[in-house]
Amino acid sequence: MVHTASPTIATFIIIVKTGILVLGGLITYFSFKAYRNTGSPALRALALGFGVITTGALLAGASDVLLSVDLATGVLIDSILTFIGFAVITYSLYVE
Repeated sequence: MVHTASPTIATFIIIVKTGILVLGGLITYFSFKAYRNTGSPALRALALGFGVITTGALLAGASDVLLSVDLATGVLIDSILTFIGFAVITYSLYVE
């Protein structure tokens, strides 16, 4: 598999993906903690949505680095999970 990204770009991608993992993990944790305190289904859906988006970023980065899939496949994995996560977050805004 041929990677076309330069080492500098690859390093920045890893840094940004790590930031997304840390911040997304914190948002997921705090929204799940709020759900545990209140029992609100909206907060549970919010935690699930952010968890899916964060997982998508993790899987896309891991698949590129560890499994050597091409960049387009990694972007597709990330995009699909981001779409699902945003759909769940949108649902959380309408659930009572």
